Amino acid sequence: MAEFTGERLIPGQVDVDLLNEHLARYAFAVRLARGKRVLDAGCGAGYGSAELAQAAESVIGVDIAAEAIEFAQANYRQPNLRFEQASCSALPFAGASFDLVVAFEVIEHLEDWRGFLQEACRVLAPAGQLIVSTPNKLYYTASRGIHGANPFHVHEFDFEEFHAELKAVFPYVSMFLENHVEGVTFHPQDAGNTVDARVDSGTPVPGESHFFVAVCAHRPQLGNPTFVYVPRVANVLRERELHIAKLEKELADKDQWLDQAQRDLAEFDREHKKLLDMFRQQKEELERSNQWAGALNSELEERRARVAELQEELARDQAKAREVVEGYTAKVAALEQENRQTTTWAEGLAAEIRQQVNELKLAVEALHRTEKDLEERTAWALRLQEEGRQLEQQIAMFRASRWVRLGRKVGLGPV
Repeated sequence: MAEFTGERLIPGQVDVDLLNEHLARYAFAVRLARGKRVLDAGCGAGYGSAELAQAAESVIGVDIAAEAIEFAQANYRQPNLRFEQASCSALPFAGASFDLVVAFEVIEHLEDWRGFLQEACRVLAPAGQLIVSTPNKLYYTASRGIHGANPFHVHEFDFEEFHAELKAVFPYVSMFLENHVEGVTFHPQDAGNTVDARVDSGTPVPGESHFFVAVCAHRPQLGNPTFVYVPRVANVLRERELHIAKLEKELADKDQWLDQAQRDLAEFDREHKKLLDMFRQQKEELERSNQWAGALNSELEERRARVAELQEELARDQAKAREVVEGYTAKVAALEQENRQTTTWAEGLAAEIRQQVNELKLAVEALHRTEKDLEERTAWALRLQEEGRQLEQQIAMFRASRWVRLGRKVGLGPV
């Protein structure tokens, strides 16, 4: 089921007075709808279109809201009644399609409300009529009070502006002032066939009225009667008593809610004090943290300054290191050149040494052979010496022999 949000009325979801206020406008229009082709522009939930269909030849209800049309189609079904989704500023009908167009509490919701008046004029037959209503801006603004402007209203009218805008499109405009008034009824116990009503005369005041209702046409209109709507549920005192009972119940509920709220407030106050104590503790801790952070910031600034100095020093050392590296690089290059030269010399020297070593080996071998020969000759000389010594001993023995001595004496033998 659709829900009443304040934008469109849903029967059964609003109080009886508000419902009667809306139904009264359709009761006002039914008198002009008998046997006619009727368009209900901005039909909302469709309850008003159904009222018009009781007297009209045919009724089409249009609304831009899909959920409103769905609700109307599901809840109000009559052979001469249908509903279509359409914009009031672009009606999907041919010209002169209707004898009566009604638009109750619609024009103040439209951005292009002048376009709607032109569209209503287009789809009306030459003798057709437009019945349009809107709340009195002056009264409505005051009645809403602290609630402020209605968020669903785009443009609200005072009496003079409303009348002037209608006259700009329709040459004949009859203005009516709708007011929800208190009255007293005398219903016979046995239903009668006539209604006798008395409406005290008085000068109507547009600025104090609740709503404006206008009947617009391109041809002169006859009659200008006062219309009184007395709904089936119209016992104002009873309704007020029920309303007072409802308010008393709401007040009792609110008192219970207030007591609970006070208990909750006391609990909240205790929690609030705890939170304040926690806040003070956290604040003190935060101050200590801030002091510590300040000291850290100072130390950090000092360290940043020291880092900057070290960075400058490092840059200087790096420059010097680059110079040293460049010097060492040049020295290494020179040493490598010298090393290559030395290596070449050493390789030549090594070849010469190898040659000399080979020659030395040959000399050593020759020396070894010479030493061997010398040893052999020494051994031969020693043997020869030993043989000579032995020979000398033999000679000495020979000389010492008596035969030799005897031979010397006689002159015989060697000298």
